[in-house]
Amino acid sequence: MIVMALDHVRDFFGVPGISPTDPARAGAALFFTRWVTNICAPVFFLLTGTGSYLSLRSKSVGALSRFLLSRGLWLILLELTFVRCFGFQFNVDYRVTMLVVLWALGWSMIALSALVHLPIAAIAAFGLALIAGHNLFDGVRTSNPIWLVLHGPGVVFNSPPHLVFASYPLIPWIGVTAVGFALGRIYDWPPDRRRLFLLRTGVALTAGFVLLRFVNVYGDRARWTVQASASSTVLSFLNASKYPPSLLFLLMTLGPALLLLRALDRATPAALRPALVFGRVPMFYFLLHLPLIHLLAVVASLVRYHDASGMFQSPDLAHYPFTPPPGWGFSLPIVYGIWVGVVLALYPVCRWFAGVKQRRRDPWLSYL
Repeated sequence: MIVMALDHVRDFFGVPGISPTDPARAGAALFFTRWVTNICAPVFFLLTGTGSYLSLRSKSVGALSRFLLSRGLWLILLELTFVRCFGFQFNVDYRVTMLVVLWALGWSMIALSALVHLPIAAIAAFGLALIAGHNLFDGVRTSNPIWLVLHGPGVVFNSPPHLVFASYPLIPWIGVTAVGFALGRIYDWPPDRRRLFLLRTGVALTAGFVLLRFVNVYGDRARWTVQASASSTVLSFLNASKYPPSLLFLLMTLGPALLLLRALDRATPAALRPALVFGRVPMFYFLLHLPLIHLLAVVASLVRYHDASGMFQSPDLAHYPFTPPPGWGFSLPIVYGIWVGVVLALYPVCRWFAGVKQRRRDPWLSYL
């Protein structure tokens, strides 16, 4: 959750027009500022599944299925209302609607609400098939909106001035959530067996990324290429596709994620314990950090240009989530400084709400 905020601060305060994943134009610092945040979405989906499995310790399968269905519908509603209008864009004109992470998480939960009735081996096989096989369809070229929602990304609705763009295609993300549910089974194992599994699987996935990426034949619609310099070639090698998340992207991120789970399996290091506050209220944190970052961008525009009208305008995809004024953008040190400030500012609020959730058991609190 903390690393995710870095990417969103960069979205609002970085220099527009320079893709951080373009090895020919982006420097290593900008590239890795974006690259390190790649781990966020795969871990969100994986641990959504794992957390769902662990909740079976206190819920029946039927109760879990109903919760996942209602929670999934709630996330989709939040994506299309609060996050779209008051998080990313600060307007309610619906000229551009991006279907992003909460949209995909919501549908993944709805899919998992049906899958939980199957044997866990079947759930694991289903998820692995989606992850490993969806790149077989990379060559399909169609404007069919259903296909774009499932395997895009792409424009699923365009009736000027309104446009809907599916940025998080569902098929691979549903697969990651299903695999995460099956992964929950290892938390029923003895600790030593679980840690060995996490270590071996994490190393295997990471090595699989390196080998499959080197072969450069399957697993990502974008091949790596030799660049003008060795460092740019390394960036090209690491630049796996996130939209949709390719097999290689998921190997590259989930492998290290499992190694992190292994490293943190015994206990959270003292230096990282304050971060647990955000982990106890992830949805609350998510819904606060976007408007806070956007509000800071409004203030910066007012101070720098004495005008912030563009911060409330997103008329097309080229100006999403706002219309930057000429010369907009800040250096990476400033971006990192704003990121640290955002996280520190949210800490006491999240700590308070974590206390509320600990003291009370109101059903509505489970949705935040």
